[in-house]
Amino acid sequence: MFRNGLEPWHIIIVLVVLVLLFGSKKLPEMARGLGKSMRILKAETKALREDDAPAEAQNGTAASQAEQPRPAVEPTNVAKAAEPTKSTTA
Repeated sequence: MFRNGLEPWHIIIVLVVLVLLFGSKKLPEMARGLGKSMRILKAETKALREDDAPAEAQNGTAASQAEQPRPAVEPTNVAKAAEPTKSTTA
């Protein structure tokens, strides 16, 4: 059914429809805006990856510390303070 998929005449039809919808003056502006947004997205994802790299290095040392067993802590008994008795004076 989709043996040839996308043929050159399909692309031409799509381009003609885009020009008719948006006009020839608007398309370069739209392409420029799309390019700018793609560059911003690329820069932000790169910055996020760089921020995550040091955190992963720190987590690696924290993970090795977490694997060591903790020393046992003995439970403490907590006694409730005696409630003050109400004095009834007449």
